[in-house]
Amino acid sequence: MIVPFGELKRNYLACQTDIDIAVARVSKSGWYLFGEEQENLENNFAQYCQTKYGIGVASGTDAVQIALSACRVGKGDDVLTTSNTCVPTIVGIEATGAKCIFVDIDPRTYTIDPDLIESRITPQTRAIVVVHLYGQCADMDPILEIARKNELIVVEDCAQAHGATYKGQKAGSLGDVAAFSFYPSKNLGAFGDAGMVITSDSDIACQAKKMRNYGQDGKYNHIIRGTNSRLDEIQAAVLNAKLRFLDSWNGRRQQVAKRYIEGLKNHSLELPYETEYGKHVWHLFVIRVPNRDEFRSDLVSKGVQTGVHYPSPVHLQPAYTEYEAQKKYLTITGQQAGHLVSLPIFPELTDDEINHVIKSVRLV
Repeated sequence: MIVPFGELKRNYLACQTDIDIAVARVSKSGWYLFGEEQENLENNFAQYCQTKYGIGVASGTDAVQIALSACRVGKGDDVLTTSNTCVPTIVGIEATGAKCIFVDIDPRTYTIDPDLIESRITPQTRAIVVVHLYGQCADMDPILEIARKNELIVVEDCAQAHGATYKGQKAGSLGDVAAFSFYPSKNLGAFGDAGMVITSDSDIACQAKKMRNYGQDGKYNHIIRGTNSRLDEIQAAVLNAKLRFLDSWNGRRQQVAKRYIEGLKNHSLELPYETEYGKHVWHLFVIRVPNRDEFRSDLVSKGVQTGVHYPSPVHLQPAYTEYEAQKKYLTITGQQAGHLVSLPIFPELTDDEINHVIKSVRLV
């Protein structure tokens, strides 16, 4: 048996009729940008996330940039975030002209450690980009308290947290503004790149809408300097069709995670930590092992594909050498980087495949 790390075709087949109808509707409409599909998705997804406004954009990276820029974060500003994240978080921050200041992570959740935030605040710090990682929210209450105390903007990076909750509140509704990616492999994925900014602040929403479309307030009336970041109608239609399935898909991910935890609880590896304060939606099931390369090789020989999220933190990547000096503040980030492995987890995994993964891991 070969168990894939992910297989997007299965996801399409699970709701093929709904998607095909949605795509055909757009094709026949002759309207491909800034239409009803986008407006419907913006309203539906904002409501799903318990916020007032949704602003569709071209990607999750753009969503981070536009969310920060709509809060007037830019050149000369510092933004706190984590180095244990996907590079698009950093690309979005730097696209505003701001600089990243990295904060170390909680050793259990791998999300930003609230106890270390204040020690990393500089006179230029304007915002915190909180990355909700692997499907689980960071501990937001102390983060928000620190932000209020220091007059900082809180941007939630929810690229891996569609439907996750923190003390009953949806990811994306906790800070000032949030950024979502709808990359195809996300819990809610498009047929290409797509993203969204959500907020309950009318001023931030207004700025974000202008920024995504060249800073226009009406055609050819450019109020601010913006960019081209459009969520097209086909992607919006696909996402609208899939949104109704998101909770059930997350429920299946939770079932898979529960099976893994029960089946591997007596193994020497370190299982994911699930907090008491939130609902984990298991975008990734990340374990910690002593010898990652050998472990992954053994699983491949048994037909189990795995992933690594992430093989090297951003401050140690060749393109970001200017951040390497922050290494001394990132002890936990550095310690865990070489040991994390992601097991297959997606809603369409079969029970036989789950059993094969558990059996294979236990034999390693």
